Amino acid sequence: MARVTVEDCIQKVPNRFDLVLLAAHRARNISAGSELTLDRDNDKNPVVSLREIAEDNLDLGALKDSLVNGLQRVIPSDEEEEERASPQDDLPQIASKPTPADPDEADMLKALQSDRDGAPDNRF
Repeated sequence: MARVTVEDCIQKVPNRFDLVLLAAHRARNISAGSELTLDRDNDKNPVVSLREIAEDNLDLGALKDSLVNGLQRVIPSDEEEEERASPQDDLPQIASKPTPADPDEADMLKALQSDRDGAPDNRF
């Protein structure tokens, strides 16, 4: 990678770690078929992504959001987001009925054997 390109990008994204993450994500997007915003000039995808960042051809906020969404394991539903947005601290907490824990293999085997033998179920 050309040092000039990295030095130009540092002015746009001051944190080098963030710069690497964003440039790598953009390079993967280019590899996946995303449209280029400038001429390739026989450069490889990481250099093209750095040049795009240096020339302000990308919306860095949208690129960062795309990166975060791609790395998320659990995607919150709309209802959960609304619950977090509305303050519920003023309402009294209502105790919910406890749910039984998932039994491990040994507990499941005991329950199956007791069902087979006709023993009463006293797990609950």
